[in-house]
Amino acid sequence: MTKAEKVDFTISTLQDLYPTIPVPLEHKDPYTLLIAVLMSAQSTDVRVNQITPLLFAQADNPYDMVKLSVEEIRDIIRPVGLSPMKSKGIHGLSKILIEKYNGEVPKDIALLEEFPAVGHKTASVVVAQAFGIPAFPVDTHIHRLMYRWGFTNGKNVVQTEKDAKRLFPKELWNDLHLQIIWYGREYSPARGWNLEKDVITKSIGRKTILNSYYSKQTKTYK
Repeated sequence: MTKAEKVDFTISTLQDLYPTIPVPLEHKDPYTLLIAVLMSAQSTDVRVNQITPLLFAQADNPYDMVKLSVEEIRDIIRPVGLSPMKSKGIHGLSKILIEKYNGEVPKDIALLEEFPAVGHKTASVVVAQAFGIPAFPVDTHIHRLMYRWGFTNGKNVVQTEKDAKRLFPKELWNDLHLQIIWYGREYSPARGWNLEKDVITKSIGRKTILNSYYSKQTKTYK
């Protein structure tokens, strides 16, 4: 297959598997999404979805959030990890939203990146999922699969994002980044990977990745 054919195969396979795409983090508006994505750093969506209802019961908007102290926020979100940094970020960005944006989350990635504890990936997720603006947030699943599929040689997520945006049609970015995440979790994980279930990698995967997989399987059965 040519590179273009591999891209088309990947898109059609993902669309067949995920015609409707669940959003991993539960939220009701741009603000609660921003907070949930911030909390998800080095945590799991399952854990975040367990904790956000507790936090949002106390404060689901920036005006109520700044009434809580950083320590109170930290006590609630402690189970998601990195709570000292995240609680300061949540309180700090809520204050900025009130002071600079009338409590409304801006739709611009560059503006979002100015908030404490908000990086490029978090900002990209918010504009994509809250506002429908094309973006291609790259997490560990997308980084791994883009390499497995031979779509990037990037040693970091910055290069992987550039390659993804170059290869995939812009109007599909917001769907694809979620579809690839779900596919990575279900069919192409980092650990416990069964290539027989991973139809995309098995069909178009990087030769070195496939050879390494089969070599390990051979050694296992010897």
